[in-house]
Amino acid sequence: MCPAIQISRGSDDMVAKIAKLDRIIFGTLYPAYYSYKAVKSKDIKEYVKWMMYWIIFALFTTAETFTDLFLCWFPFYYELKIAFVAWLLSPYTKGSSLLYRKFVHPTLSSKEKEIDDCLVQAKDRSYDALVHFGKRGLNVAATAAVMAASKGQGALSERLRSFSMQDLSTIRGDSSSPVPPPVTVRTSSKQSKPKTSRSASESTGSSGTA
Repeated sequence: MCPAIQISRGSDDMVAKIAKLDRIIFGTLYPAYYSYKAVKSKDIKEYVKWMMYWIIFALFTTAETFTDLFLCWFPFYYELKIAFVAWLLSPYTKGSSLLYRKFVHPTLSSKEKEIDDCLVQAKDRSYDALVHFGKRGLNVAATAAVMAASKGQGALSERLRSFSMQDLSTIRGDSSSPVPPPVTVRTSSKQSKPKTSRSASESTGSSGTA
């Protein structure tokens, strides 16, 4: 790359940084401090003066967002921005008051009703959109909660089922040991004794009859 091009690009970056610093210090902090003093002293004249400046500066910042993209190649672009901020603040030129009285105030006065209607419509649409997305968010959250609860219940039932099957297998393992029940043996012996006595009595009776 040509050294001259590198030097020019480096100088442009330096000027851009200086312009940004100038806008922060002289275009924002300095007017903010004097606006504070105007509010504190309750000086109506100073208050109106700085209010006009802030309106112009807000429009300048908005326009600057687009001009930095499309006009940054223009010669002395950043130097012109520094000069413009100085022109707005100068008590001799009174640039902000001049622009406000000549252009901004007449334009806003003629378009005020249309701007108010657009702002009301935008506010209503944004509120409706917020409510719509809020309802959708609540539905998604409720669906996720129900699915999580159902999955948790299924996992709990599977866990309990595994415990019950384990207990049943343990009981079955214990009952498989061959232990003869003593009650069955005693019952069978009691039932066999009456049968024996009856057969003996029948044999005695038959012999007496004969």
